[in-house]
Amino acid sequence: MQVLSVLFVAGVLALPWPATAQVIGDSRAPPSVGAGPPRSTSRPVQAEPAHPTFGGQAASPDVHRLADWVAATGDNRELPFIIVDKQDAKVFLFEARGRILGVAPALLGVARGDDTVTGIGQRRLATMAPGERTTPAGRFEAALGNDLDQDVLWIDYDAALSLHRVIVGNPSDRRHERLVSATPLDNRISYGCINVPARFYDDMVVPAFRGTVGIVYILPETRALEAVFAIGGEPAQPPRTGR
Repeated sequence: MQVLSVLFVAGVLALPWPATAQVIGDSRAPPSVGAGPPRSTSRPVQAEPAHPTFGGQAASPDVHRLADWVAATGDNRELPFIIVDKQDAKVFLFEARGRILGVAPALLGVARGDDTVTGIGQRRLATMAPGERTTPAGRFEAALGNDLDQDVLWIDYDAALSLHRVIVGNPSDRRHERLVSATPLDNRISYGCINVPARFYDDMVVPAFRGTVGIVYILPETRALEAVFAIGGEPAQPPRTGR
């Protein structure tokens, strides 16, 4: 299989990435040449814990708990970070010290679940059963890159999981209408990728992650928070990275 090359990001050396089967019709498609995220360079953990601020934005107790834990432990390694609340279908973007930069609604995988099906990043969309179209929970190193159609924030390259501008997709999906509806109950429509408003992606996500990697935390919906993140003890599953 042909080896792809990854773009230089923030002075990090390019790494080889395996080519994956082409997927057509959704931005969960495997990336094009030079699309994969780099490994991050280690940054010293901040000496004093930051204190997350939400700027008056409403957030669930689990979002507050995770943000407090990130700040107290320095788990984000002084990198920008995102918290995805699947229950409320919201994305919270923070700068490295925990100050909130923006909040936006999100479209998520149509299936409830916190795991990724093995090998799903190598498959065509038509082969993915509805129950396999999950947005997995966990901790991921993320970086800007490209898929076949557009620039994206790669969350898990191997699983072809990214955060990107909302796409039209199948017109019957009504993705733009779902994104602006008053309820999160109709926000489950994607193959697993996280769709956000274009303005939020362009004006907030891209500047925050330009020239650096960052951390994306996706909250679980079928497990307790402590089962995924080391809040008050060891996590039941190891944190994952985008590589």
